Amino acid sequence: MAKKESGERPVCQNKRARVNYFIDETYEAGIVLVGTEVKALRDGRANLKDSYALIRDGELFLYDLHISPYSHGNRANHDPLRIRKLLLHKQEIRRLYGKSQERGLALIPLRMYFRNGKVKVEIGVGRGKKLYDKREDIKLKEDRRDMERGLRAKNRDA
Repeated sequence: MAKKESGERPVCQNKRARVNYFIDETYEAGIVLVGTEVKALRDGRANLKDSYALIRDGELFLYDLHISPYSHGNRANHDPLRIRKLLLHKQEIRRLYGKSQERGLALIPLRMYFRNGKVKVEIGVGRGKKLYDKREDIKLKEDRRDMERGLRAKNRDA
């Protein structure tokens, strides 16, 4: 009997999402996978970089998620860029639909992980950052880094 997994085990993250968007809310969604996709995810062979979510006909779908073909798969291996359905409660989908219709809001997948043996996707409702917002974030990060550097130097001298 296989040992049951507990907690979260990360698969991949969309690191650019928090750089390019202000994330207001997050939702945890299940994902419909076929064939060898789960084995490929266990190998960490997924990329969320250019992916996005859309609501079509009352269902939530994930586009441009790249899951590389499983290395030990046969001719029945999966299509790496197929559209995948996300699983949420109907009221959550309605809430997301209302948010996605607002001007400037988008549904962005933030990360994928295993929770209790099931693959989950964290979806964020994000508002796109302008160039000046990104510059401000970079400036704050650099200022924080300089302060920490100064504190470390001061503690080393003392």
